Amino acid sequence: MDLFRHRRASSVGLPALVLLIAATGCSPADDNTPTSVPRPGAKATKLCRNLDKSLPREVDGLDREDPEPRSALTAGWGSPAIILRCGVSRPAKMVDPKVADGSDPDAIGGGVNGVGWLMEERDDGSTRFTSAQRLVYVEVTVEPGRDTSSVLVDLAGAIKKAVPEGIAD
Repeated sequence: MDLFRHRRASSVGLPALVLLIAATGCSPADDNTPTSVPRPGAKATKLCRNLDKSLPREVDGLDREDPEPRSALTAGWGSPAIILRCGVSRPAKMVDPKVADGSDPDAIGGGVNGVGWLMEERDDGSTRFTSAQRLVYVEVTVEPGRDTSSVLVDLAGAIKKAVPEGIAD
């Protein structure tokens, strides 16, 4: 797709565009930070595409607003309240023995509605969850201050439907 084929030079349009960018750049709702798209193998990509088709339109009361760049491997709700990435690498803390015995305060394991999760508190105050015991790792990042339990409840059905239990490669 040629993104520039409709570009036209305009002495009036350019200043208006610069003004619009400057105004929205100062807005607290400007959350267009690019989301890193995972690059899993073909098998995992197929599972992630199936997951994308099963994801709910709303999570924790927020409408789906996918991040940039658009991909079947990423999804979002709110802006940027909740970001899902499918096909991520296994987190190092998932195999760290300090997590398994509960001695790592920044990472905890648990389950919600039949989906196991590793929960990690991040330096920026957000919480990152990575699915466990599924054929592909699904990562969900939730902004600080949001109730994470309803997020995981809302996503559990789609993950159980699209990503079978097992050990990811």
